[in-house]
Amino acid sequence: MSRSIVRQSKFRHVFGQAVKTDQSYDDIRVSKVTWDSSFCAVNPKFLAVIVESSGGGAFLVLHLSKVGRVDKNYPLVVGHSGPVLDIDWCPHNDNIVASCSEDTTAMVWQIPDHTPSRPISEPIVVLEGHSKRVGIIKWHPTARNILLTAGGDNLIIIWNVGTGEPLMTMDDHPDLIYNVSWNYNGSLFCTTCKDRRLRVCDPRKNEVVAERLSPHEGIRPMRAIFTKEGNIFTTGFTRMSQRELGLWDPTNFEEPIALLELDTSNGVLLPFYDPDTNIVYLSGKGDSSIRYFEITEEPPYVHYISTFSSKEPQRGMGFMPKRGVDVSKCEIARLYKLHERKCEPIMMTVPRKSDLFQDDLYPDTAGPEPALEPEEWMDGRDADPILVSMRDGYVPPKSRELKVAKKNVLDTRPATRRSMSVIDGSSLPPQLLEKLVEEIQNLKATVLSQEKRICDLENKLFKYTNGTV
Repeated sequence: MSRSIVRQSKFRHVFGQAVKTDQSYDDIRVSKVTWDSSFCAVNPKFLAVIVESSGGGAFLVLHLSKVGRVDKNYPLVVGHSGPVLDIDWCPHNDNIVASCSEDTTAMVWQIPDHTPSRPISEPIVVLEGHSKRVGIIKWHPTARNILLTAGGDNLIIIWNVGTGEPLMTMDDHPDLIYNVSWNYNGSLFCTTCKDRRLRVCDPRKNEVVAERLSPHEGIRPMRAIFTKEGNIFTTGFTRMSQRELGLWDPTNFEEPIALLELDTSNGVLLPFYDPDTNIVYLSGKGDSSIRYFEITEEPPYVHYISTFSSKEPQRGMGFMPKRGVDVSKCEIARLYKLHERKCEPIMMTVPRKSDLFQDDLYPDTAGPEPALEPEEWMDGRDADPILVSMRDGYVPPKSRELKVAKKNVLDTRPATRRSMSVIDGSSLPPQLLEKLVEEIQNLKATVLSQEKRICDLENKLFKYTNGTV
C-alpha cells in the first residue's frame, strides 16, 4: 500500500512575483531612522511610507493607482516635530491613518480622496500622554475609534479617538516594549519586551493574564502575533544568535507547540499574518527574501512553504488587508517592499487554471464596518470582525469623515459659587435664553451642511482628476 509523503495543502504552490518596473513607486526617500518598525502601511485605497524630512517628521501618502516616479514636491503629511516611527491605517475607515513619533505624541489624520495641493499639516486629533518617544501604534480590529500606543516610557495607553481621551494606561512593562499585537476579536493583546518576557494582557481588566520568560533564549529583539485560533506566533534568536520561530499556547506556556531554527542572519524578522489562510510571511530588515509558512493543527504545526527572493535588501514592508487583493488573479496576499529609493509591490499567487472565483481561497474576510462601539467594548463586550464576501472583489467606500467630540475640561470642574445678589442681577431673561439656543442650533446646522458640501466637492474633484467622469 503506497502512502502519500507530500502534505496536502492548497497553498503548497504559492509563489511570489514582483510587479513590472513601471508599476512600482519610485523616488521615495525612505526614512533612515534606526527603529524596527515596518515604515510602511497600506490599505485598498492608499500607500503610506515614512520618509526622510528636514525639520520634523513626515510620511508620504499615495493613491495605489499613482504608480511610477513620485514628484519630489509631492505634498507630505507633516505635523510631528520629531521623526515618525510608526504608522497604521484604520481598519474601519480607509481615509484615516494614525502616526506616532519621537516628539512623544500620536496623531490621527484624515486623508482626502483627491490628491492634496499642499502638505497636510492639520491632524484631526493629537494624542498626548507619553513622556518619551512613541514607537508603536495599533488600531483595535473590531471596535470603532479605539487606538493603542506604546512608548519609550514603557507605558501602553489605549485611546478613544472619537473624544481624544485616554481610556486606560498599563504600566506592567519594566523595559522597552518591542511590539504589540491584538488578538482576532480585540479582547486581548500580546507584547514582547526588552526584559525578554512575552506577555498576554487584558486591557479592560488592566492586568497581565499570562507571561513567559525567554520564549527565545537570545537577547536580540523578539516579535509576537496572535493567530486566529488564539495561539501566539513568535520570532526571535537562539543563544547562538540563530533566528528562530515559535508557536505557543497562551493557556500553557510551559512548552512550545513548535520551535524552528532558521538561519544566522542579523535582521529582526517582522511577521505579517493572514487569518483567512493561516499563512505568516516573514520579512527581515536587510534581508532580500520573504519566507512564508502555513500554520495548521497537524504536526509539525508550522509548515515551510517557500521563499520569495530578490537582489535588493528591504528597508521595510507593508501588508495589504485581504480586501485589497485581486481575486481575478488568485492573489492571496500582497506585500509592499521598501527599497532605499522605491516601493515595490509583491503579489503572492496560488496557480489555478480556472478564471472563476475560487471559493476555497477566499472565505469571507474582515470588512470595514466596526462590530462594536467604544462604549460597548469598554463595558466588556467582544465581537469578531464583521465579514464581507470577496466574490465580486472589494470596492472601497467613499470618504467618511471622522468627527472628534472633545469634552471641555472646564465642564468637569465645580462651578464657582456666587452670591444670590450677583445671580439675580446677571441672570438672563427666558426669551433671550431661547433666542441664544436657537441661534446656536442654526449655526451648527449651517456648519454641518457646509462640511457635507465640502466633502461632496472633494469627491467630485477626485473623480475628475482620475478621469472617472
